[in-house]
Amino acid sequence: MRWVILAAMAATLATPTWAATKPCEELKAEIEAKIQAAGVTSYTLEIVPNAEVKDPNMVVGSCEGGTKKIIYQKNGN
Repeated sequence: MRWVILAAMAATLATPTWAATKPCEELKAEIEAKIQAAGVTSYTLEIVPNAEVKDPNMVVGSCEGGTKKIIYQKNGN
């Protein structure tokens, strides 16, 4: 299951650079749909400025021209 999530996230990050100009809320909704399709029910997606990213491994998307990141955190067990 974890590999499915990681594959979905990797596919999101591998999108062409033109996708980086997408509004954050739109990209977050797309990522959320992929995560839910993988069967994950307890997670958090958060939009943060680049300076607030503490763990680059949690980044699942970049938006608004690369000025913000979307970070993923699995909740619970």
